[in-house]
Amino acid sequence: TLTAFLHCLDRLMFTPAPDPKARCRVLYVSPIKALAVDVEKNLRAPLEGIARQAEQRGDPFTRPQVAIRTGDTPAKERARFLRQSADILITTPESLYLMLTSGARETLRHIETVILDEIHVLVPSKRGAHLALSLERLQHLVGRPIQRVGLSATQRPLDEVARYLAGLHRVNGVRQQRPVRVIDASGPKSLSLTVDVPVEDMRLAGSDEAPPMRSLWQAIHPRLLELIRAHTSTLLFVNNRRSAERLAAALNELAHENLVAAHHGSLAKDQRALIEDA
Repeated sequence: TLTAFLHCLDRLMFTPAPDPKARCRVLYVSPIKALAVDVEKNLRAPLEGIARQAEQRGDPFTRPQVAIRTGDTPAKERARFLRQSADILITTPESLYLMLTSGARETLRHIETVILDEIHVLVPSKRGAHLALSLERLQHLVGRPIQRVGLSATQRPLDEVARYLAGLHRVNGVRQQRPVRVIDASGPKSLSLTVDVPVEDMRLAGSDEAPPMRSLWQAIHPRLLELIRAHTSTLLFVNNRRSAERLAAALNELAHENLVAAHHGSLAKDQRALIEDA
């Protein structure tokens, strides 16, 4: 994702700024609302770093503005984008559709690059078919070729994903796939895997030294706490919301501090954001 954005930032920052009405030139579409928010935050560091480096070298540059448009975007921010559009717009497939069916589509008339993240989520789904139509409507609105960049760590098969990304156009009256370049950056992953069982016997029977356990979790909790304290960040995956909350409470009780937070989709948006930031 950062590679795709760096290519765009280089063009936005070091070429002459366009007319303010033609400012929005990069569109980032994420099928996951939370990911869109994450990318908006993660763009700040590269933007600041490039700007600082350009200032030190004395290179003239323009600092791009980033806007986000999802179902959570307040009406005030949407109205501000219509008055003064940003250079980069981060959105979701559904919000893009709503923009194309309203007066906001005029802000998209000068799009040059569309970045589709987590494209593997879209290819086999109805959301993907719907987005494909939106992309063709955007192409028609712009009236010239748009560079499309599809990103995913798990997209397979690559040729099928490439066909979805490129779409079709007419050449001499014949429908053909648009040209697309596949960059396969995959490689064998280095995986360090350990199966750690903190008890010698998986049965709950006690021994001469220890009374019977009510649950194997009694033995697992201390080992988990040991691993958490030995690392900067630790992710514990469980099967459901209740398990997440019970495990977090048990570990915090054992640690005598608020060390672990339960994260799941039922949390309030603000609370979920605090946990993700931490």
